[in-house]
Amino acid sequence: MFNLANKYRDEEGAKKNLEKAFYLYQNAAEKNHIEAMFNLAKRYYNGEGTEKNLEKAFHWYQKAAENGYEKAMNKLAICYYNGEGTEKNLEKAFHWFQKAAEKNHIKAMFNLAICYENGKGTKRNLEKVFHWYQKAAENGNEDAMFNLAICYRNGEGTIKNLKKAFYWYQKEAENGVKEAMFNLAICYENGKGMEKDLGKPFIANRYYNGEGIEKNLEKAFHLYQKAAENGIKEAIFNLAICYKNGKGTEINLEKAFHLYQKAAENGVKEAMFNLAICYENEEGTKKDLEQAFYCYQKAAENGVKEAMFNLASWYYNGKGTEKNLKKAFHLYQKAAENGIKEAMNNLANRYYNGEGTEKNLKKAFILYQKAVENGVKEAMFNLANKYRNGKGTEINLEKAFYWYQKAAESGDKESMNSLAICYINGEGTEKNLEKALYWFQKAVENGNKDAMLNLTICYRNLKETEKNSKKAFQLYQKATENGVKEAMNSLAICYEKGKGTENNLEKAFIAICYENGKGTEKNLEKAFYWYQKAAENDHIKAMFNLANSYKNGKETEKNLEKAFYWFQKAAEEDHIKAMFNLAICYENGGEMEKNLEKAFYWHQKTAEKDYIKAMFNLASMYYNGEGTENNLEKALYWYQKAAENGVKEAMYNLANSYENGKVTEKNSEKAFYWYQNAAEKDHIKAMFNLASMYYNGEGTEKNLDKAFYWYQKAAENDFTDAMNNLAICYENGEKTEKNLEKAFFWYQKAAKKDHIKAMNNLAIFYKNGKGIEKNLEKAFYWYQKAAENGFTDAMFNLAIFYEIGHGTKENLEKAFYWYQKAAENGFTDAMFNLAIFYEIGHGTKENLEKAFYWYQKAAENGFTDAMFNLAIFYEIGHGTKENLEKAFYWYQKAAENGHEVAIYKLAIFYEIGEGTKKNLEKAFYWYQKAAENGFEYAMNELANSYENGKGTEMNLKKAFFWYQKAAEKDHIIAMNNLAIFYKNGKGIEKNLEKAFYWYQKAAEKDHIKAMKKTEKNLEEVFHLYKKAAENGIKEAMNNLANWYYSREDTEKNLRNAFILYKIEVKNGVKETMFNLANKYRIGKEVEKNLEKAFYWYQKAAENGFKDAMFNLANCYYDGKGTRRDFEVAFYWYQEAAENGDERAMDILANIYIDKKEIDKNSVKPFCLLQ
Repeated sequence: MFNLANKYRDEEGAKKNLEKAFYLYQNAAEKNHIEAMFNLAKRYYNGEGTEKNLEKAFHWYQKAAENGYEKAMNKLAICYYNGEGTEKNLEKAFHWFQKAAEKNHIKAMFNLAICYENGKGTKRNLEKVFHWYQKAAENGNEDAMFNLAICYRNGEGTIKNLKKAFYWYQKEAENGVKEAMFNLAICYENGKGMEKDLGKPFIANRYYNGEGIEKNLEKAFHLYQKAAENGIKEAIFNLAICYKNGKGTEINLEKAFHLYQKAAENGVKEAMFNLAICYENEEGTKKDLEQAFYCYQKAAENGVKEAMFNLASWYYNGKGTEKNLKKAFHLYQKAAENGIKEAMNNLANRYYNGEGTEKNLKKAFILYQKAVENGVKEAMFNLANKYRNGKGTEINLEKAFYWYQKAAESGDKESMNSLAICYINGEGTEKNLEKALYWFQKAVENGNKDAMLNLTICYRNLKETEKNSKKAFQLYQKATENGVKEAMNSLAICYEKGKGTENNLEKAFIAICYENGKGTEKNLEKAFYWYQKAAENDHIKAMFNLANSYKNGKETEKNLEKAFYWFQKAAEEDHIKAMFNLAICYENGGEMEKNLEKAFYWHQKTAEKDYIKAMFNLASMYYNGEGTENNLEKALYWYQKAAENGVKEAMYNLANSYENGKVTEKNSEKAFYWYQNAAEKDHIKAMFNLASMYYNGEGTEKNLDKAFYWYQKAAENDFTDAMNNLAICYENGEKTEKNLEKAFFWYQKAAKKDHIKAMNNLAIFYKNGKGIEKNLEKAFYWYQKAAENGFTDAMFNLAIFYEIGHGTKENLEKAFYWYQKAAENGFTDAMFNLAIFYEIGHGTKENLEKAFYWYQKAAENGFTDAMFNLAIFYEIGHGTKENLEKAFYWYQKAAENGHEVAIYKLAIFYEIGEGTKKNLEKAFYWYQKAAENGFEYAMNELANSYENGKGTEMNLKKAFFWYQKAAEKDHIIAMNNLAIFYKNGKGIEKNLEKAFYWYQKAAEKDHIKAMKKTEKNLEEVFHLYKKAAENGIKEAMNNLANWYYSREDTEKNLRNAFILYKIEVKNGVKETMFNLANKYRIGKEVEKNLEKAFYWYQKAAENGFKDAMFNLANCYYDGKGTRRDFEVAFYWYQEAAENGDERAMDILANIYIDKKEIDKNSVKPFCLLQ
């Protein structure tokens, strides 16, 4: 039997007949022929000669294996390994592979090695992997040869041996593997260890990398060429690389380009990437940025991570396409996820700057960290900056210093400059001027412009049922089997008329066949005829079907009266569907009068007969009190019955009842259960409600993933509330990646379907440019749509747009109108703005009473600014009677909410006892709160409290401190008070110069008023300077001279100033030397004398006065007061520049650039900020 089966199978001496082969194998197997068992299993496994049956295949493989047949053992192991015909069981798979391998089954040896290699069904064991690959390879298994070569190459399970690896790769090639040519070429090309393979690492790769063979680029090129001619697409790609780089052949960019094209057309995704580079850099083809962009895009879509990175850069820079920061961000993200380390740094930059995504400093910091861990030196610099500035992480100067140092040592010039700054300032390390100078110098040498300036500063500082129709079908079947369609009709007539047999309308009833075209051609007219005949003979089903024909206009003209008549006739005979349809007729009216009581009656009759649809309708009638009294308990009962029978609408209504506590006690768990059931039956509103329950954790644990899923399902089914909520999920990144474009898409979908909240949200997206380009006109349009549909938030936003002219012309009347509408709808912010409009007469007549009314409404709703304004109205009697107690009350409320001016006003009320009892301690407390919040008026009053001991102990140092803080914020009275403190040495050492400075500042701030206030004090300062000068104090003489020179009143005396300057010069005061030189140069108070000007400039310059150095250089350069000497001029310009004079730096830079009057190489190098 077995041999005969083989003949039928292999077509040896007999025609091929797989069915007979199967039959014979089966017979032989059942007689315990082992090979027959194996072959029978194969027939079942492959579906040859019989239907495919993996369970039977497994059975016979097992029988043969248990009888010691090694081929069956291997196949049985495969069944266990893949779970074919039995449950997956890796341990049993391993067992049978081992049994077969030990019986020298070669494929089993290979498979056993795979199990050991991957730890499938046994522990991972590389020595045994090597052993079994070796056994299989020595027995001629090509796959094993290849894997054995890898073991030798990588030293896996054996000592690394490249020569043996090469030997086995070569063996594989000798066995005719055409792809081997490709890898052989790679071995010859590199002549050393393999770094990268494009696809399956065939034998030729060993030649390419020189594993066991000398590198030979010419042979590599030749073999690539041969493999390419044989259609190996990877070889085509590598051949292109050879032509591009001149490996084994001359460089030929045109051929390289052509081959990249071929490889790309054959699906080598890396080729598409290289093709893009060709187009970008004009290599072997014309430069074409659009085509380059296209190729990068295709390569990126095919998963080439380098292409993702390049494409991101193109989108970012607008190269070859329009600039698109969102797409750039997305692609940097993809490239980073695929391990492009530079992309991590770029992605971090996008998060840091909020480009293409929302700004997120924490994510930026984490990505900088990841990039640094991958050795990106630019990221080291960025990470250091974050540690230094505390952006995205806590400030850590030691770590900042560490990463600046690492990046600087890696050659990053910006880091060199920052590292130097760390050494200068002792940030994260000890101060070290020498190291600072070293790194500034390194940064300068590497072209960092900031370092140039810094170095300069350092040098300077050094710092259905299927339907049941069996009976009918038997008749139809018999007629059709005999090929006589008319026989059915004749037979039916015999039954109808009782000719030759008993009258039997059931047997005669063939209308359904005609209607459905069963066993005969479809014929609706004949179907109608037979329905009518049967119905007239009291056939109940026929009555119902006839009613349907009249109702739907099938087979006859539509006639609802006749439909009603026959539904009624059938219903009276207890036909359930007819009862239900009759109830519907009474419920909807139409041709007959609507009668809800009768509708209720028939729904009840039908429901009590367990007709599911009727249960739901009956529940609705009880619920709404239609045709019967309202009865929520009975409604709930019938909803439950219908729900338990699978009516999704009933499930939804039942869930609604449990959720809202109507009819029954509120039960969130039951509501959740029924929403879930209805949603799973595609009830759209139930999907939405189910999502909301998951979102809020009602009736179930909070689960944002499932909430998102059901919102999405409902949204895809056009449920607008779900669209809006789905958009919110995308906007906020709730259990999905934040995606503003998708959020915009769903807001727009919902808004276009008149969802009011979505209109408002869409307007916000257009306003802020979220997920779409900013468009104020469209924002205005959607605010207007939402507002006109009664959405209060949109009314408020629309009013703002009208007020400031965003997306429309400014229109204060319309702004007023919409503020009023929003305020009347209870929107607190709108109440406040409406009050302002009434107060100042914007868009309406000024009306302080209405302003007061709306401030009061907003204040009562907790709006802090409104509380403050209401307090002012009570204080000054605007729109209401003056009432200091109420003013005090509202100032206090606003102050408690952190309103800084209210805090200050509250302090005043306590200080002077307005609206409350005088309380200096509380006044002091609130002045202090306001001052600490940065309010300069409070700072001045707090200082005054400390100075005079009001509400606290007298403390002149604290008084001085707060006067100074207020003065620095330009508070004029505080400036004057601070000057007095300096003059009298109150809370600080006496300092007349600073006293004078602050008097002068106060005067400059308030012109006449302040000058009058400070005049007396200024006179005192003048007399003090004069007295000190008369006693020979040099600095006082200079100050007195400056006093004379700068006064713009009758006291101004230029001659006195000049005399004092001359006295000071004798005392060696360099500033005065400079001032005296200026007098001689411009001829003020003395005759113009350029030689004397030159003399005193020189004296002041030699004493280290940088302004004098600059002017002295000018004298030499222009030959004024001395000989013209460019070299000496250059020297003094250089001295002035090194001392920080920017004018000198500028001139010096121009000298270097233009080579004016001096050899650039004859002077010491000087670093400038470019």
